[in-house]
Amino acid sequence: MTPTPDIPIPYMQRTREYYLALGYDTPYRWAHNVSAPFQPLTKPLAKACVALITTAARFDPSKGDQGPGAPYNGSAKFFSVYDGDVSEDHDLRISHIAYDRTHTSATDSNTWFPLAQLRRVAAEGRIGSLGKRFFGAPTNRSHRVTLETDAPEILARCKADSVDAAVLVPNCPVCHQTVSLVARHLEANGISTVIMGCAKDIVEHAAVPRFL
Repeated sequence: MTPTPDIPIPYMQRTREYYLALGYDTPYRWAHNVSAPFQPLTKPLAKACVALITTAARFDPSKGDQGPGAPYNGSAKFFSVYDGDVSEDHDLRISHIAYDRTHTSATDSNTWFPLAQLRRVAAEGRIGSLGKRFFGAPTNRSHRVTLETDAPEILARCKADSVDAAVLVPNCPVCHQTVSLVARHLEANGISTVIMGCAKDIVEHAAVPRFL
């Protein structure tokens, strides 16, 4: 018997089918580009300042269940770019987005907010430094809002912190589109990026220079 091939999950098609099942006349239109802006690092990584960008939300106890495996919680969603001091510890959650709650425990915050790992590699000298702030990118289904509002705001804050490169960490399918559009904007304006995620089809459709 031939084993089932290990292929990426078709997130885009699943979302199209979901929209049609909800009764929409047309499926969701994913961001699509045929080429990607590319910014090579202008200095060795061991001398570069690296920023962390996440789609996770700050925990707010007044907004209901946001713990591991919590049902989708729209009240915990955020709509504007935010930032936080990387020298402090932060409690970020992902109950506001549509990740796979059946096959994911959502108990390890390092999977959506790897600040501790970036602190460690900075201490080891593998990166020059960690940007003084991390940034929260709103998970927005609107390409226009992400491109015209959120991406420029994140760029401005990265520039203010003299950031050379950014690590972007999405969580849900739409998050992958959000960070792809942000990464493209950063690359086009002189900041190297890498996205760490799983929705390969969405990221490749949007066209980014680096995806892990």
